[in-house]
Parts: sequence; C-alpha cells; structure tokens
Amino acid sequence: MKKIEAVIKPFKLDDVKEALHAIGVAGITVTEAKGFGRQKGHTELYRGAEYVVDFLPKVKIDLIVADAQLDDALQAIETSAKTGRIGDGKIWVTDVIDVVRIRTGERGDEAV
Repeated sequence: MKKIEAVIKPFKLDDVKEALHAIGVAGITVTEAKGFGRQKGHTELYRGAEYVVDFLPKVKIDLIVADAQLDDALQAIETSAKTGRIGDGKIWVTDVIDVVRIRTGERGDEAV
C-alpha cells in the first residue's frame, strides 16, 4: 500500500476529487493549508499600503491506495490538478506498512 500526499490549488479540489472517484478511490482526507514554493508569494495593496503575502492558500489531499492503484491515482491527480502555471503543487508517495479500519478491525488492503 502507498500513501499519496498532494498539495494543490484550492479551486482544483473538485476536479481532483471527481478524477479519483472515477478510478475507484474509496476516500480522501482534505486539509486546508498555506505555503509557497518557487512562486514565493506575491505583494498586495491594502488601504494604500503594500504588503507581501508569503504563504498562499493551498489544499493538501491524503489518500491510501493499493499498490496496483498507485499509477492510476497519480495520473488522475496530476492531470486534474494541472493548470500549467507556477504553483500547481506537488505529489509525493510513501510506503504504508499497515492500515486498520477501526470500526471492523480489518487490516491491510481490505481496510483501504
């Protein structure tokens, strides 16, 4: 099993959710986040004063998939979150040793 974490632009969340649902991903966790990468934020003008916005709004998505579903899930996230502009986000993958469904006690792939 693999854990996929993706940081994307907030307005792409619905597209990513629909793409993952279409390939059979059972569930995701979404967290509102703030951050910056190469775009390094931007400046804004508020009541005549200019200030720097270092941290931009992002959304972090976490999901666990079976090894066989990894490539499809990565492709679904990448294509649905991509705008082609700086700040589209990142995806990273880590190994998962075990998963336990609390309600039933199922473990491993059955719990995903």
